Amino acid sequence: MTEKLDFKKADKAFYTGKQGRWDRLALPLMQFVMIDGQGDPNGPDYAKALPSLYPVAYGIKAICKAAGQDFTVPPLEAVWYAKDPSAFVRNNRAEWRWTAMIRMPDHVMHDVFDAALTASLAKSAKKKDAATDADTMKRVRFEAVEEGDSLQTLHIGAYTDEAATLADLHDRLMPELGVTFNGPHHEIYLSDPRRTAPENLKTILRQPVKGTRDEK
Repeated sequence: MTEKLDFKKADKAFYTGKQGRWDRLALPLMQFVMIDGQGDPNGPDYAKALPSLYPVAYGIKAICKAAGQDFTVPPLEAVWYAKDPSAFVRNNRAEWRWTAMIRMPDHVMHDVFDAALTASLAKSAKKKDAATDADTMKRVRFEAVEEGDSLQTLHIGAYTDEAATLADLHDRLMPELGVTFNGPHHEIYLSDPRRTAPENLKTILRQPVKGTRDEK
């Protein structure tokens, strides 16, 4: 019997960290189901995005399980970006753009994604009080991402308390290391906010970087 793939075990370094310490990692090419949006994550767009994303992810899992390639659906992730990165330090959520995403195994191909999306749309159409709608679900896409050289830490506490940690990264550590931004701010949500007190939430914070000399 084939062992079920669990990314948190197979790629442990990508899903762990120590509070107060930034680790430097080299992230490989990984593929995700994802959906883009803008604004406050407590707003209506984000609220409809996640119920669109999860059915597709679990649909892919079901297809893979039937083919003997089962996997554990990993934690939700999201990348956050803005024209001015200080929007995150200032907690100005109106300027935030985001992509919510769930990692998929390397063996998943586009035809499997297409089949899962089609099935999810059909199931959602039959629900009277669906948490999302067809237009939102059709925004879900399948894409590979390679972040490469990155800095990563573990944040414990409310999402709204991340600003001080990010300010230290942007204003102290990155200049000390001679690196600059090479992609959007990335978060991996290790805790379920519906079942975990805000002060106990565990979140991986990640920032892809590149040497400032590379810009010259």
